[in-house]
Amino acid sequence: MSLQNCVAIDMGASSGRVMLGRFDLQSGKLALEEVARCVNSLVVREERQCWDVDALEKFILASLDKLIQQGIAPDSIGIDTWGVDYVLLNKQGERIGLPVSYRDDRTWGVMQKACADLGRQAIYQRTAIQFLPFNTLYQLRALCESQPEWLNDVRHALLIPDYFHYRLTGKLNWEYTNATTTQLLNSQSGEWDNALLEWTGANPAWFGKPTAPGVKIGDWKASTGLSVPVIAVATHDTASAVLAAPLTTDNVAWLSSGTWSLMGFESLQPYNDAAALAANITNEGGAEGRYRVLKNIMGLWLLQRVCRELAIDDLPALVREAEAQPACRSLINPNDDRFINPVNMVREIQDACAGQGMPTPATAAALARCIFDSLALYYRFVLEELAAVRGAPFSQLHIVGGGCQNPLLNQLCANACGIPVVAGPVEASTLGNIGSQLIAHGSVRDVTHFRQLVTQNFPLNTFIPQASDAYSRSWALFQSLTHSVKELCV
Repeated sequence: MSLQNCVAIDMGASSGRVMLGRFDLQSGKLALEEVARCVNSLVVREERQCWDVDALEKFILASLDKLIQQGIAPDSIGIDTWGVDYVLLNKQGERIGLPVSYRDDRTWGVMQKACADLGRQAIYQRTAIQFLPFNTLYQLRALCESQPEWLNDVRHALLIPDYFHYRLTGKLNWEYTNATTTQLLNSQSGEWDNALLEWTGANPAWFGKPTAPGVKIGDWKASTGLSVPVIAVATHDTASAVLAAPLTTDNVAWLSSGTWSLMGFESLQPYNDAAALAANITNEGGAEGRYRVLKNIMGLWLLQRVCRELAIDDLPALVREAEAQPACRSLINPNDDRFINPVNMVREIQDACAGQGMPTPATAAALARCIFDSLALYYRFVLEELAAVRGAPFSQLHIVGGGCQNPLLNQLCANACGIPVVAGPVEASTLGNIGSQLIAHGSVRDVTHFRQLVTQNFPLNTFIPQASDAYSRSWALFQSLTHSVKELCV
């Protein structure tokens, strides 16, 4: 048969989806069909912000069963999720506790202790990963200090997608692209850094050898007896999203826009010199040995929280109302660590504006416009940092992911950055997940070939920069904001 069916399980930090990718080997047609979606919300367990992985597993299994009941026999299954968080297993293979989320406050102060004990430059030279207070390096130290009674029971630590791999197949795996997000992988050897692991108090034996995307882990057995291969795709959702970003030249930067905004460029070599360290640039693993040289930006998490708190469910209407608001009337630094997980996001944004002597955004539309303007200007700030690190400007920015459906933010981004913005595809991480599977099957040659298929099969929209006096006037003020508050990545 010329038709291949690949199932992508794409679990984000705020929502999850199971999608069926149908690829016709003869025509090159690639299509997505939604199987199911779910909300992924934090739950409080023993005063910790945790992920309900049992509910997510139940959703995954129900979605796979739904496909089987429809008479569809998948050729393979792939899983991608957010990074840094992990699950602990005992010697019986049972989970120890619920995985604590990166948004929990247990790691506050741990990053500073690591830098004091080990040296900021030394950590960066070993890992080439940016300093974020919730990296796995600091989570493990917090775990070992707060739950020492667990340590003798732990046999394995699995990152979230590898935990789901284990639950589907019974096999252990540590996929490379997600492993790089931990700040525990040595950038030179590609192996776990024992010195860093020992500093955390964790046993290096909890972690197995990292594997590249494309490895078959095992098989999921359906209730009908059907065995379906489970392939370790680029399991960090951003790695999958970038794999599906139809980048055309080396001078194109990309922005994966969702709960988080991650902006970067591809490179065959990491950037971990003094300039990269000063800008806190990260070098995460990608497919085919490529590096994702990038920086994390708080992203649409701010808008998601505002909408939840104000019970807004018509996002397109809110975007239209925000477009009518004055530009740059109120600005925040979206990477201020006060926005990681505040009790009340609306009040936090209003307090930040008032504290800077700016008008307080009182309406939903004003709050949304504040977020959009602030993100657009911060995108410019990071784009200039990335250009300085690599020593060359960018001619285009390619936005992928759910956030690229926001035409106002796309246009504001083009205006702020002064270069064309190409938006699409929306389901980038899902597509990259499927792309990894097709490459593993040998149906697609490589990443470049897959990106050509994405361009042929999915619409892209271009936004041309428009002159903006408001952005020109606000740029110097915004730059001062980025240096006057404590950022999450400093």
